[in-house]
Amino acid sequence: MIFQRLIWAALAAALLVGSVQSGVQRWQAVPIIQAAEVYEGQKAEAPAAPLAAMAHAHAEGAAPAHEHGTAEEWAPTDGAERIFWTWVANVLYAFSMALLVFAVMGVCLWRGTAMRSLPLGLLVAAAGWLSFHFLPSLGLHAEIPGMDAARLGSRQGWWVLAAGSAALACVSLAGLRGPSRWAAAAAWLALPFVVGAPHISADPLAGFSGEAQAQLRELGTQFIWATTWLSLSFWVSMGLVCGAAFQRWLRPVMAATFERARPLASAGKAVNP
Repeated sequence: MIFQRLIWAALAAALLVGSVQSGVQRWQAVPIIQAAEVYEGQKAEAPAAPLAAMAHAHAEGAAPAHEHGTAEEWAPTDGAERIFWTWVANVLYAFSMALLVFAVMGVCLWRGTAMRSLPLGLLVAAAGWLSFHFLPSLGLHAEIPGMDAARLGSRQGWWVLAAGSAALACVSLAGLRGPSRWAAAAAWLALPFVVGAPHISADPLAGFSGEAQAQLRELGTQFIWATTWLSLSFWVSMGLVCGAAFQRWLRPVMAATFERARPLASAGKAVNP
């Protein structure tokens, strides 16, 4: 019963939030990406040793130069097909995040929180924004097409470390008591920056002409702000929608289930002291 309600509530939230996210993307981020793609074809590749060239190809996710027989990866065409699959990706991402938000809200309800669903949803969404965008973006900014970067695996590993550390900082603040929780949260937040985010030593826009570099740097700054507002709109809408959905479909059933489970847990402790 709870599982079915959870899936349907998460799907409803995902359809709404994913659609809003797609609209904001078309307005904020897509024009910047398209403007950067105009310059991407002007990039001049510097000659490199075979090993360095292979490393660069691996970092960019491309196949090594000697693999001429490898088929090109599929990509949606510009226009309606690209818009549709972007919407699908946004809905799937929103579905996974809605399940996570509902799970955290359920744990809070189990712990006996008296907070109403809407403020609780916004608080959980704020923790999600801190964990999945704000802290990771302090070390790894959003990148426009054509920019060189460190190896993809290294960046992914550091992103997971930053997101996990931010989540553990939020857990420390919510679960611990006394001054130690602030020290624990500060330690978790500092950990990714003690390790250090992976960056290349060269200019990430090397290979472009001076005029193209100036334009791309401006577009890069705009893209960082656009992705920040995009992430904020996603998590605010996620908090609002999940808070309302949790109050309407999940909280009554969860509260009744938890109330029935507590006497059984207490009886079990009494039998096995």
